Amino acid sequence: MRFTKWIFLLAGIIFTSFAFSLKAQDSAIVKLPDTLRAVKYKKPVLTILLPLYLDSAFDASGQYRYGKQFPRFMLPGLEFYEGVQLAIDSLKKEGVVLDVNIVDTRSSQSLGNILAQSVVKNADLLLAHISFNELKPLAEFANDEKLPFINVNLPNDGGVTNNPYMVILNSTLQSHCEGIYNFLQRNYGKGPIVVFRKAGAQEDRLKAYFSDVEKATMGTALKLKYVTLPDGFTEAQLKIHLDSNRITMAVAGSLDEGFARHLAIHLATLNKTYPVQVMGMPTWDGIRDLDKKEYKDLEIFYSIPFNPVRTDALSEAIGRHFKDNLFSRPSDMVFRGYETMYRFGKLLQEQGPNISSSIGEKKHKVFTDFDIQPVLLDNQKQQLDYFENKKLYIIKKLNGAVQTVF
Repeated sequence: MRFTKWIFLLAGIIFTSFAFSLKAQDSAIVKLPDTLRAVKYKKPVLTILLPLYLDSAFDASGQYRYGKQFPRFMLPGLEFYEGVQLAIDSLKKEGVVLDVNIVDTRSSQSLGNILAQSVVKNADLLLAHISFNELKPLAEFANDEKLPFINVNLPNDGGVTNNPYMVILNSTLQSHCEGIYNFLQRNYGKGPIVVFRKAGAQEDRLKAYFSDVEKATMGTALKLKYVTLPDGFTEAQLKIHLDSNRITMAVAGSLDEGFARHLAIHLATLNKTYPVQVMGMPTWDGIRDLDKKEYKDLEIFYSIPFNPVRTDALSEAIGRHFKDNLFSRPSDMVFRGYETMYRFGKLLQEQGPNISSSIGEKKHKVFTDFDIQPVLLDNQKQQLDYFENKKLYIIKKLNGAVQTVF
């Protein structure tokens, strides 16, 4: 039944995407009070670029290609789209008037041809769920067109510099290191902190980020002890760096998921006699089995840029919608689609073409307290690099229970 619902939704996207394209050609008039109806206003245009894979899913006759299967690679874009649609419904009820265009970045067209479409070039704001290879050309296009572009999902600058029109919502690794360091500084400044890592270029980059934060800190610097572990490290190799008389904070200085699991399992065992807590990297949010018995009683922390709390009335309503209509639970991508469409849709209606200067306004919160700040390429010259969401949430997982602690 869930599979059938997704297929109907895909078919619906084909129709609505076509309808949105027609709408984008129409310069409709915003409904205004009598005193203003003589003045014509063009609706603000918001274009959303998503990997929907419609050309892959259906053949020229409209037949679904995958039989009774539903490819997992289609889910992120589809779930984001569902969140966008729910937000559009909410905005309509509030009388928000926008021209919204959905563009499939996985259509048969090249990215260059996609960016040449009028619904992209004539937009007032771009929201994009993109891949790494698409980031730089899309950012360059936005800069050339002086068109604000919000990178919703990719936690990377993609080598983009000197671009005041790019906004990164999913905070970069460097920002996560800053947030983790600040959290440790506030809560573990007097205790032992051991950074367990493995050899590698990525791990060296993480260490460099922490070193940069340490040099710039206004408070007392943390005394981080770095320990490079061999492949297949043992509990004995961890134990010599722990203290049986007080809690040690162990930081996982690697993004590798295999390393993360191996470290956490060993620390959970050692925790019985050597009290320890572990600070993971943002990638730990993707490890779905941290509530298993192998991690019993180990307090696990990590950072994420989007609010994970789902106890508010709106989150519960979205959950009911998915349960009743798709026989499933909404993923984080659904909530991300909803809050970006709603928040920036409201802001676009208010600001219109001037939205670039107001993109960081802290208003129209849905789930996340976005803190969009300029990132400087050159601090002395105050040269702007791009904008980035600097708000991070530190969450704690313990025996399956999830709690926001910072």
